[in-house]
Amino acid sequence: MFKKAKDFKKRLVEYYKEEENKKVAIFYTVLRFLVILCLIREIFMGNYHNVFLCLLTLVLFVIPFFIEDKFKVTIPGVLEIIILLFMFSAEILGEIQNFYNIIPNWDTILHTLNGFLAAAIGFSLIDILNRVDKFHIKLSPIFVALVAFCFSMTVGVVWEFFEYTADSLFNADMQKDTIVNKISSVNLTNANAFDPKIITDIDETTIHYKDKTITISDGYLDIGLIDTMEDLIVNFIGALTFSILGYFYIKKRDKYKGIEHFIPRKKKV
Repeated sequence: MFKKAKDFKKRLVEYYKEEENKKVAIFYTVLRFLVILCLIREIFMGNYHNVFLCLLTLVLFVIPFFIEDKFKVTIPGVLEIIILLFMFSAEILGEIQNFYNIIPNWDTILHTLNGFLAAAIGFSLIDILNRVDKFHIKLSPIFVALVAFCFSMTVGVVWEFFEYTADSLFNADMQKDTIVNKISSVNLTNANAFDPKIITDIDETTIHYKDKTITISDGYLDIGLIDTMEDLIVNFIGALTFSILGYFYIKKRDKYKGIEHFIPRKKKV
């Protein structure tokens, strides 16, 4: 086991010494240094949940190399840098530094980027097979783009399943609540489902539980639904954007070479 870990570390060092990976190596080193500083700080503060997030981030940082090493594919430097930055932004900045609450639309930006990246990965999986001689079925550009889009949306939906499960079982509140000023529900009336009760201009809501009371100012508390739908919508936008670009890339690879910076490819043997 230790020998395998040592060999993996050796291959990782050699990988980042390669000329085409030097820029990625610099970026990786800087982010890794920042995560380690954050890790030390959280240890001294006794925030062991954040310590776990830092350790998780350090593990996630080696996933791009692991995929390249294990499956013999090449991840373009631009895409790898974006992936590393995405991990850092989600875990360190988003969770530990609380950017999700401090910076408006931080979560929206990351979900849009996730949709784009997941579509790129789904696209590359099909495109690699499509360009291998042993794979006898040649898929049309529109079908490859459609598969990439569906792959990205599936990843987005599965993530929302994960958030819902974490909230239901561990009260994690990953599906952030939203203050709204209007609700429409058939549960507020005795009429049938085609005649919901509509309440507008909600100023505040009072919640009674046990022997306590909480007042929510400015409106009514939506429990996670709006956050989930917004995440899926922006994931849709990111996935659709890359799928369209991928379609044109397959149609005219020479004209849209810039897209290759976002598409993993099979290593040449």
